[in-house]
Amino acid sequence: MIWCILVVGFLLPQSLADPGFFTSIGQMTDLIRTEKDLVTSLKDYIKAEEDKLEQIKKWAEKLDQLTSTATKDPEGFVGHPVNAFKLMKRLNTEWSELENLVLKDMSDGFISNLTIQRQYFPNDEDQVGAAKALLRLQDTYNLDTDTISKGDLPDPEHQRANGNLKYFEYIMAKEKDANKSASDDQSDQKTTPKKKGVAADYLPERQKYEMLCRGEGIKMTPRRQKKLFCRYHDGNRNPKFILAPAKQEDEWDKPRIIRFHDIISDAEIEIVKDLAKPRLRRATISNPITGDLETVHYRISKSAWLSGYENPVVSRINMRIQDLTGLDVSTAEELQVANYGVGGQYEPHFDFARKDEPDAFKELGTGNRIATWLFYMSDVSAGGATVFPEVGASVWPKKGTAVFWYNLFASGEGDYSTRHAACPVLVGNKWVSNKWLHERGQEFRRPCTLSELE
Repeated sequence: MIWCILVVGFLLPQSLADPGFFTSIGQMTDLIRTEKDLVTSLKDYIKAEEDKLEQIKKWAEKLDQLTSTATKDPEGFVGHPVNAFKLMKRLNTEWSELENLVLKDMSDGFISNLTIQRQYFPNDEDQVGAAKALLRLQDTYNLDTDTISKGDLPDPEHQRANGNLKYFEYIMAKEKDANKSASDDQSDQKTTPKKKGVAADYLPERQKYEMLCRGEGIKMTPRRQKKLFCRYHDGNRNPKFILAPAKQEDEWDKPRIIRFHDIISDAEIEIVKDLAKPRLRRATISNPITGDLETVHYRISKSAWLSGYENPVVSRINMRIQDLTGLDVSTAEELQVANYGVGGQYEPHFDFARKDEPDAFKELGTGNRIATWLFYMSDVSAGGATVFPEVGASVWPKKGTAVFWYNLFASGEGDYSTRHAACPVLVGNKWVSNKWLHERGQEFRRPCTLSELE
């Protein structure tokens, strides 16, 4: 009982650690090791208490036998000089030793370790953040309370299977339609934007976003689907890719989203993650009014920035992006590495600065973000898709791949159809890294435009 009170007393005060464990699964793994160390310390304490009690028990058994014998004939017992001496010795010395043993506190080591480790414990903000993540997952993925309370989350393949099934049923229905061409044309007209980047059909963005996260709401028609291809790409005859061209897959047509397969190795991924882990900090956004960086509830992740100058692997990755896109990376932002937390997400947003944000990248002096390159550095068991609510596109994480799209039209105007989001991670650990390429430095280059990749 005393031990329980001591432990509870140490657990109740506010944690001394910086908040934000819930925003990074990668850093949360440190808590597993911390708890494992505490369990080991606790078991050592229990063993010490058991050894102490075992010694006391032996004392009690020995004295029980002695007193039982002595009380049968007290005068005869103490009449023996040796017994008389031992009685004096026990009461004068040995009982004091037993008292010291009983009073000895065996919890010092455990309490000391617990006190040290407590400064790295999550705090109230982490607990509340994790609780909100469960509610977010419940809402986004239509999980009932009983399911999520028992931890009985859906099969990792379940979401996409449902989405694909609905899509294939849609295609089959179209194939059976005698007026297939006419219906395709009508459907294409419905999904053609009234103006650049703005979808003609309307659903509340939140609803479209959550549907896409669940693998639902795919709108691409068979006619458009047939125009998507896989190909080998040599980066405009770049010597590095002539003999070993990059593998590309069209993920979407408008905006054109290209996936590069096997474009970053497992070894490179581990180096990038190892470089980023010590620097991970709560991801922020730039306040459009003040320009200040601030944390927000709709971006749950931690990020770090890596420069090509500090490690040859980062430099090699940067050059790979330049070779495959034809865009100058010397004016690009540093490689951003992100690890998502419990229910980690980034709700719909634009990568480029809009007209009402003329000073968004003023300090960089490199113009607007012309394009986005996004590496997937882990597989995600369930959830975690990159979705484009305006057009109905969903891109699912696959380790070792990357996706690329232009944020700006050739005119320099922003493509509003590139508004995208990172869906909440339902099960798993999501690592990504991205490179934002800017306008400056591209004036005299010949980029590998996505239209040329067909």
